[in-house]
Amino acid sequence: MAISPLRKMALKALSYPKLNVKKNYKIHRKVLVAFHPFFKPLYNLLDHKIIFENHEIPVRIFKPKKAEGFKVLLFFHGGGWVIGNIDSYTNMCANMANQTGYAVVSVDYRLAPEHPFPSGLMDCYHVAERLYKNQLFFSSKPEEIVLIGDSAGANLAAAVSLMARDKGEFLPGKQILLYPATNNYHDSRSEFPSILENGTDYILTSKRIQDYMDLYISKEEDRFNPYVAPLLAKDLSNQPKTLIITAEYDPLRDEGEAYGMRLKEWGNDVVVNRIKDALHGFLTLPRQDAYITACYKIVNEFLKNK
Repeated sequence: MAISPLRKMALKALSYPKLNVKKNYKIHRKVLVAFHPFFKPLYNLLDHKIIFENHEIPVRIFKPKKAEGFKVLLFFHGGGWVIGNIDSYTNMCANMANQTGYAVVSVDYRLAPEHPFPSGLMDCYHVAERLYKNQLFFSSKPEEIVLIGDSAGANLAAAVSLMARDKGEFLPGKQILLYPATNNYHDSRSEFPSILENGTDYILTSKRIQDYMDLYISKEEDRFNPYVAPLLAKDLSNQPKTLIITAEYDPLRDEGEAYGMRLKEWGNDVVVNRIKDALHGFLTLPRQDAYITACYKIVNEFLKNK
């Protein structure tokens, strides 16, 4: 069903085009946690900490009600590299575990601007390395571990896959990129129509994305680093089997799909699906939402195919 005129009006009102993310990101963090409360005793989860370069990386492990063996989704949350944490994503990750039958390991990586690129990425990479090398509490085989992230978290998943290939320390077999950020500009310099078409009235605005990236990087040349903008990578060979899911009314839609096309051009196995009528971030909606049902149907089919 297409977005109704009444819903469009409501979305436009909620988009706050003049919101200054750079000044108010700390408030936004608190609001996000307040809007996604969870009660720990209700969940089948375990908290753990990993030491990396003299700091701790919290991870939260979610066990599914019905497990499909001992398979793992290593999850990196969204939030523009600036907001979000394992608490605000607990409801979503618990649902992800139950929907897929996989254990979900959610990484509470360091956030910008206090910890700009590549701090958060290196946290994600280190947890992935430990997991793929069986140095954590799991004994899963590498082929039973899948990288997954949403939005900025999908950007981090793609960057981890590129870094893993470049370093040669491990290589993920599969990755799932949910409405990923892959490009370096999200204003008039972007070549993608969805930035203009969906960049003002659908809650996530193109200005907000640009502000998030400005906070993420510490110097302008970072913007052209393929670990920041995977779409700019000159070499996309030897990447995992990839599922990319985009949302029709998402400013990031076109760059996510373009990343899928470039991966295919380099000989990778790629599936790209667009969820009709969906907005960016739809996976954090109530779990009975039709868009979430459609998304997990695609995800589970991808996970089952070898």
